[in-house]
Amino acid sequence: MAEFFSKRDREKKKQQAKKEKEERKKERKEQARDGNSLSEMIAYLDEDGNLTTTPPDPSKRKEFKIEEIQIGTPKLEDRIQEDKFDEGIVTYFNEEKGFGFIRHLQTKQSIFVHHKQLSSPIQINNKVRFVIAKGLKGPEATEVSIIK
Repeated sequence: MAEFFSKRDREKKKQQAKKEKEERKKERKEQARDGNSLSEMIAYLDEDGNLTTTPPDPSKRKEFKIEEIQIGTPKLEDRIQEDKFDEGIVTYFNEEKGFGFIRHLQTKQSIFVHHKQLSSPIQINNKVRFVIAKGLKGPEATEVSIIK
């Protein structure tokens, strides 16, 4: 059976739905005010940079100078220069062709070396110091010298 409603009935239903919606909205507003006070919404950073709900200890406060704060990557000349030399052992060297390979002591990587990069003649099993540079076909040893 189909139900038919008059215009007045439909208008009453609309008004009732609107009234219920307003009541639900009012209830949500009241509940929202009760739960969140300002102190519950504030977050602090601890000395490790983690968010916390407890305020920081004033005795652990550190002062920083604005000039000392560096944003971005430091320039090459400003970086701390570590020992730029690596060490390795000569695994192969052909004097006729003028090239060979050095095995890096830490990474066990085989690195190409050309006779133009040698400070003195080298032989197989010599322990050497060198700088790794990017060559045409991969890593290449430069500034090669024998360690005694």
